[in-house]
Amino acid sequence: MSDLSLDVPEAPPAALMSALAEAGVPVRLGEPLGRHTSFRIGGPADLFAAVRSVPELQATLHACRAHHYPVFFLGGGTNLLVSDRGVRGAVLKLGKQFDFVEWDKRADGASVRVGAAVPFKRLVLQTIEARLAGLEFAEGIPGTVGGGLLMNAGAFGGEIGSVVEAIEVVTEAGDAVTIPRSELNFSYRRLALPTRALVTAIRMRLVPGEATTLRTKVSDAKAKRDRHQPRGYPNAGSIFKNPTGEHAGRLLEAAGLKGARLGGAMISERHANFIVNAGGARAADVVDLMQFATRVVHDRFEVTLEPEVRLVGDW
Repeated sequence: MSDLSLDVPEAPPAALMSALAEAGVPVRLGEPLGRHTSFRIGGPADLFAAVRSVPELQATLHACRAHHYPVFFLGGGTNLLVSDRGVRGAVLKLGKQFDFVEWDKRADGASVRVGAAVPFKRLVLQTIEARLAGLEFAEGIPGTVGGGLLMNAGAFGGEIGSVVEAIEVVTEAGDAVTIPRSELNFSYRRLALPTRALVTAIRMRLVPGEATTLRTKVSDAKAKRDRHQPRGYPNAGSIFKNPTGEHAGRLLEAAGLKGARLGGAMISERHANFIVNAGGARAADVVDLMQFATRVVHDRFEVTLEPEVRLVGDW
């Protein structure tokens, strides 16, 4: 592992700071990214900006591009493990202005335009109240709709990719474009974009549903999550992808790994495919525990687990 004492941010170029100030972009230096992740783990960002509009996002990207400054797009921070050293360059996050839902209801359902910063759980509740079906599976999925889109979040046989019509993005070059579904490549827990970009809004197509049926589906999904998923500890959701025809949690549990602990990181005693921050965990603790669990499962079952959580930053 890297020397974890070197979690000190680097100063951005003065010319870049001047350009961002001229554009009116509010920035923070050395922002601890543990404040912005569900794991509550992560070192500092050299430069952090919660952008408030598409033009402000474009101005930020233009300035970073002009000064050859790297950019990382941060969503809801729910499927990430950020290095203890933090992230070099600019970390961009969408501000509250990207938390909106616009409805276009019709007899055969509704087209919905959703800001990427909308909390996934709240959107599910709003669609149920509107008697629209298609997102019941997502009850309890943490984070934002934008983050859920990029990992094609799903549960109980459903996934967000099934309802997406198009997405709105700002590319790394600063261009605002709309990408139709035909150019989106959804797969298991992944969306491959045709270009590197920050998603700003998602357009979905939902169909009419019966209120009682929808509420029952949501209640059932919530009950399943409450029975099996850890509560009370920060975590990043499922740590490993399910191998073909198998469940990562079952393999980890069968290998006797529930409750295994390294530093402040612990494999949940409730569901073995969750690593939780049991108190003061560093990213290095989580990675070491992941590597240990991977070796144990491979030695016992000859199955190599693949991470579902994304490792980002300066490792």
